[in-house]
Amino acid sequence: MNWRGPWKLKRWLLAMVILNILVVSLLSSPSSACSFPAVYNFGDSNSDTGSSSAAFGRVPSPNGETFFGRPSGRYSDGRLIIDFMADKLGLPYLNSYLDALQPNFRHGANFAVAGSTIQPGNGELFDAGFNPLSLDIQLLQFEQLKERTNEFYNQAKSSQIKSTFPRMEDFSKALYTLDSGQNDLHFWLTTIGEEQAKASIPSIINQFAMAIEKLYQEGARTFWIHNTGPIGCLPFFSVEYPPQAGNADQNGCIKSYNEVAQEFNKQLKDTVSLLRTQFDDAVLIYVDIYSAKYTLISEAKKLGFVSPLEYCWIHTEDSHAYCLNKVIVNGTEVNGVSCEDPSKYISWDNIHYTEAANRWIANRIMDGSLSDPPIPLTEACQKLLFSSL
Repeated sequence: MNWRGPWKLKRWLLAMVILNILVVSLLSSPSSACSFPAVYNFGDSNSDTGSSSAAFGRVPSPNGETFFGRPSGRYSDGRLIIDFMADKLGLPYLNSYLDALQPNFRHGANFAVAGSTIQPGNGELFDAGFNPLSLDIQLLQFEQLKERTNEFYNQAKSSQIKSTFPRMEDFSKALYTLDSGQNDLHFWLTTIGEEQAKASIPSIINQFAMAIEKLYQEGARTFWIHNTGPIGCLPFFSVEYPPQAGNADQNGCIKSYNEVAQEFNKQLKDTVSLLRTQFDDAVLIYVDIYSAKYTLISEAKKLGFVSPLEYCWIHTEDSHAYCLNKVIVNGTEVNGVSCEDPSKYISWDNIHYTEAANRWIANRIMDGSLSDPPIPLTEACQKLLFSSL
């Protein structure tokens, strides 16, 4: 009997156990937490904190009623996932880059805007109600912020004015968050259909990859990238356009629409993995927000929510009207009304989530259990720790 083989195996297993214990202890220790000086966010209404409101007219009440007590530029009754992420990182809520009233970009800026897409805006998208401030335009805005900061920071005479500018050295230390793609799928599903939508995914994934490359060239090194959620579960689709027989899942969501989202996510994840090999000094974290949202929808009643396809804000005169639009009643423009208790609902309107749902989802994704690699938000800068596993 060869005793050396089993003994070597035992030593190797013991070494692996010790290594895992050391890694877990390092990741869970306070010293492993990152201290991000700023967050720069890009996306659509899932993370818009005021861009659309500043550019195209103020978001009306009752948006913002739960937390802010007034419209805050967010398409929700309160805070968004990006707000809870800022809280977790100990940073203030992000100002919209387009907000001209007392902007403060010391700790980052938000370029996300409702209705935006990954694909560049064009007349067809605009006619369908989508925003011309697509991801490529948001990148141009970021570049301008960086260039103008470099020009004006040293010229500013007042320390108070300087305190509202980003520090140039912080751009490479900041966290860059992206949550985009839902509107591209929305547009395709309502215009060209499911199969053509799937066939079009590689083109926008390629455009997304070019956006990551552009940010990398601008000095970004830490990326937190959300995939897209279960679009077939949005009340806009599942309630207003009910699925055909056999095309609904156990929650009432449109299965084929969710399959399109899953295909988008698969290609996005593969692309992020490829980008890691190209940018080996960067940290790219892929976050499975689809799973978090679908779990919430599937367990809605268990978690204290009403039916997942119900939504809080409706137009009393026209329940099928899009909640962000005003309805003309007897010649008068009328906003919708909210439900008595938004915290019982997952959906605020037929597209967006309530603060309660956003809080639940944020807590679910920030611990790293749905991330690839599985790194918590507060430790997202720890490349060396996870790259060796």
